[in-house]
Formats: sequence, structure tokens, C-alpha cells
Amino acid sequence: MTGSHSHTDLPILIVEDDAAILELLEEELQEAGYKTLGVGSAEEAVVTLSHSEVALVISDVRLPGMSGMQLLEQLRHEGSRLGFIVITAFGTIDQAVEALKIGADDFLTKPLDLESVGEAVFRVLENRRLAERLQQEEPAGHFHGIVGESETMQALFHDAARLAKSDAPILILGESGTGKELLARAIHAESPRANEPFIAINCASIPTELMESEFFGHVKGAFTGANESRQGLFQTANGGSLFLDEIGEMSTGLQAKLLRALQEKMIKAVGAEKEEAVDVRIIAATHRELEQEIESGNFRSDLFYRLETFSLRIPPLRERPGDIERLISALVEKHASAQGKSIERIEPLALQCLLDYPYPGNVRELENAVMRAVTLAEDGMLSHTDLPERIRQHAHEQRCTVRQIETGELVASGQQSWPRLEEVEKRYIQKVLEATGGNKRRTADILGIARRTLYRRLEEE
Repeated sequence: MTGSHSHTDLPILIVEDDAAILELLEEELQEAGYKTLGVGSAEEAVVTLSHSEVALVISDVRLPGMSGMQLLEQLRHEGSRLGFIVITAFGTIDQAVEALKIGADDFLTKPLDLESVGEAVFRVLENRRLAERLQQEEPAGHFHGIVGESETMQALFHDAARLAKSDAPILILGESGTGKELLARAIHAESPRANEPFIAINCASIPTELMESEFFGHVKGAFTGANESRQGLFQTANGGSLFLDEIGEMSTGLQAKLLRALQEKMIKAVGAEKEEAVDVRIIAATHRELEQEIESGNFRSDLFYRLETFSLRIPPLRERPGDIERLISALVEKHASAQGKSIERIEPLALQCLLDYPYPGNVRELENAVMRAVTLAEDGMLSHTDLPERIRQHAHEQRCTVRQIETGELVASGQQSWPRLEEVEKRYIQKVLEATGGNKRRTADILGIARRTLYRRLEEE
């Protein structure tokens, strides 16, 4: 069993009312070198935990009296960070998802595969050890280099850390420039696969006719130009994580093969006669609305539902303005260090320009602006004149508009009339659309109109 590679002096607490299964689990884990404690109910587990330290808990969901889920909830409510693996009946995936949301580290399905038990125990113990070390090393408000002190980002980091412990595929949603690949790398670093390969590929960058060979490899002579056998991305990432950016660009034919690889953990190289087993964790990302792509026939619904079970949305920068100043500071430090420069201060006007700008290109746009400013900065000060023209122009227009409104100049000058109601309506729809990351369903809900009405208004523009 894999568990024998991870050493702990503390026992594993097994909560199982089926005496035969309890005995089997204890025997297997003891053979792997672990100490165990076995109890038949959650109530007994609570008593045991009150006077004994344990490495982690393995608990069945269905128990007499208090359920395994209630035991998990109680421990998390008390602030316990103890590792917790849930055992659930085969086919109740919703229950497993709920357990992960509450704070379980992993789940096992009955009938139990003893090899999977060993792997899960090893994974959870290793991940706990790694998480404790990272918590001591990483500054507050950071998650593997991603900066975010806002409530939404802290919630995202929390969810990402929990999902990293499972081997299930993850779908990352977010606008361009929000940092989807950074989050994927953070999930990999937080996972038990951290020491294995992380392979990233942008699906939009691969010609459709080469996609299958790129993903699954090919054998010599499989097609014209295939002068030698070549491994694909799945083989290269074996044991680790494969990040599929812009998965919405993948052809439906390849989507079917990806779904099979996810379900069966088997792939077939182009031109090969036999399938081969692969062990790859898929992390996918897109800026597209995949539900709309399903409606238009561009994306398979079965693949979407397989990926969407564990989805994470990165908010655009405009939804977390409180993080911008911290990001500016971190990015100035990063690029000054990379360029061997010392930036001692940021001119107040430069900081205000950076804080006021709406960043349609999100964190990527902010980073490019800061990198340019650091490059141009002189005498240890980052000035507003070092910023890109569009950011300075936006700040200038903002100041002019505020001054015009305050002095009544907009109406008094006669040079600018009040906007028509339909113009205000169009701008408001666009603002809500931007705030929802282009999600038309959510936009229509916020505006209180039917989706078909929203589509009609957008077509009128």
C-alpha cells in the first residue's frame, strides 16, 4: 500500500459501524505501518478525540446516531484542521461533493478498493504536512504567489486548497488576464502531485488537425510526416497535472476522447492498436460561457458536467478593488527586483491613476502597466508619467468629469447635454454585463428582465 511511504506516530481513527469493514481497514493500515483506533459510532469518535491525538479520521457517512457528515461539521465548526476522509456508498457523488464543501480532505466509495484507501491516506497526510509548512512560510494574503486579501479571494484560496486534495478534475472560470494558469499552478503545488510534472497547454494555440496527436501522442507511420513515435501531453504529464487553458476551443471529437480519458484513465495514441493507462489530474480553464457553447453545439454537455462539479471562478479585478493597492506594491517589488532597481516610493498621483483605472485586461493589464512604469522610473520614484497613456488619460477624464459636475459646467456651458434615457440604459446593461464577467443569465436576473429581452437589447446596440 502507498501509505507505507508516509510515516506518522499518531494513530488513524476509523469510525465504522460495520465490524467486518472496520476490522479490514484496521488490518490493512496496520500492515502499512500505521497505528489505528477503531470505533463504531460518531459519538465514540468525539469521546476518543477529546482525550487522544490522531493523525486523521476515516469515517463512514451512515452511522447509528450522529452521521459522519455531522461529525465532520462539528470538527470544522470547532476549528479543527484534522485530516478527514469520508466513506460513502457507491454512486452518491452528490454526498461526496457536499463532504468536500464542508471540509473533508477526500472521499472513498463502497465497495472499498484497499489500494485506493492506502493512496488516500498517504495523500491526505502528505498534503497536511505540506500545508502546515506553507502556512508557516507564506505571507498573509498570499496563496502560492497569488495576492488577494479581499473576502472573495480568500474564499477562492480556501476552496482551491480543499479541492487540491482531491484527484477530481477542476474547471477554472474567469475573464482573460485574471490569472487562471496561476491558480492552476497553485492547485498543483497544493496537491499531493506537487513533485510531479505540471504541463500547461492553450487549446486555442493548437491547430485542430494536430490536437489528437498533441494530446495522446502517435506511433511511427500513423500519418504523413510521423517519422517516429512521439509521446503526447497525457504521457508527459503522467503522475502530475495537465492544465488545459481555453478548453472551450477544443473540437467536440477531441472532447469525447478527453471525457473517456477522464472516466477510464486510458488513452490511445494516434495509429496505436492498444490503449495505455495514464494517471493525470485535469485542470481546465475558460473565459467562455460553456453553457452557451453547449446550446450552440460547440461543447459537450457530458464533459461540461464532469468538469463543472468542481468549478472555481476567479473574480475580475473590478470586483475586488480593495486588492489593487496590495497588488501594485507586490508587482512593483517583483519587477524592481527582476530589473535590479530600487523603487523607494510611488508618486501619489501615479498611485491614484493606478487605483482609479477599471482594468478590462484584469491583473495581466495591471502587471504590464507596473512593469513598464518600473522600467521607466528614475531616481527611485515611480511617477505618473511612467504609466501607459490610456491609464493617464482615464485619470484625466475622471478628474474633468468630476470638476464639471461639481461646478455645474456640464449644463451651464451648453456644450454637453444630458444623455438620453436609452443611452444610460445601454451603459447600465454593459456595466452589469462586465460585473458578471459576461454571464448573460446572471445579468438578466440582476436587471429583472428575460434573457431573450437582454439578447434583443444587446443586438440593438
